[in-house]
Amino acid sequence: MKHHPLRRVLLASALLGLAVPALHAQAWPQKPIRIVVTFAPGGSSDIVARLLQPGLQEKLGQVVIVENKPGAGSTIGANEVARAAPDGYTLLLSNTAPISISPFMMDKAPYDPVRSFSHVAYIGSVPNVFVVHPSVPARTLPDLVKWINAQPKPVNYGSGGVGSIGHIVGEMFKQQYKLNMEHVPYKGSSPMHNDLLGGTLQFAVDTLTQNVPYMKDGKLVGLAVTSRTRASMSPDVPSVVEAGYPKLVADNFLGVSAPAGTPADVVDKINKAVSEVVARPDVSKRLSDLGVDSLPMSAAQFTQFVTDQVRDWTPAVKASGARLN
Repeated sequence: MKHHPLRRVLLASALLGLAVPALHAQAWPQKPIRIVVTFAPGGSSDIVARLLQPGLQEKLGQVVIVENKPGAGSTIGANEVARAAPDGYTLLLSNTAPISISPFMMDKAPYDPVRSFSHVAYIGSVPNVFVVHPSVPARTLPDLVKWINAQPKPVNYGSGGVGSIGHIVGEMFKQQYKLNMEHVPYKGSSPMHNDLLGGTLQFAVDTLTQNVPYMKDGKLVGLAVTSRTRASMSPDVPSVVEAGYPKLVADNFLGVSAPAGTPADVVDKINKAVSEVVARPDVSKRLSDLGVDSLPMSAAQFTQFVTDQVRDWTPAVKASGARLN
């Protein structure tokens, strides 16, 4: 049977139209990829993003740009990613603050921490640490409680920012043990350390990673890590469980998320690339040195992990009374 020339053209166009999405998906990525970090440079999220950056560039064959977007309890950067085109070119270095904490400190969050994202790849988790300036006469967490109770004025404690895990753990510490404390938020751990090392700020609850060098040099004193067991990178520092404060267990997770609706094959490619880079011996060792306990997960497993984190953190965040204006 002969086909009319016009019908052949229409048929060819239709087949080409069906092929375009598949060809486009196979071609991803075709331009630079941006990873948004919700904290200032120097924090654990920033360190990990830049550690993964070279390997991801190699695996994906495109430039990977790390961009810091701190502010509003990490919701500025997270919201920017949630509202971005779901094409795999704008990613979030997701962590506990913008996913499990900050949305529940607001009357109306700008995004849903589960449904607004495609949660792509888990990197690992790292505990926080109660750390003090050496001038503070406390060498254990019970010592710190006694010292705070003996002060005539509220004791200031610092964190990497409003809505950071350090902020919430500090508020839990304050409320559960009825301590006279005031939170001093910073835009990231690096600016906080300027005051903490100088003695202007007396103690902080902060991610373990960036405090270990100062603890090793004797510039800061670690009192307890917020994990169930001691961290391999600071084996001399007891856990909050050992110290007698099991309700303060809190790890900060790190992962990669994309806007909701990102194509499944693109999600799979990103998950594969991240997993392979994290598994490299040099990267794995560096993550371990940073106190990051990594574990391979599929995108589906990571999504369930995030869902569980949100469920588990929400009551603690609301009970803390911490708010984002």
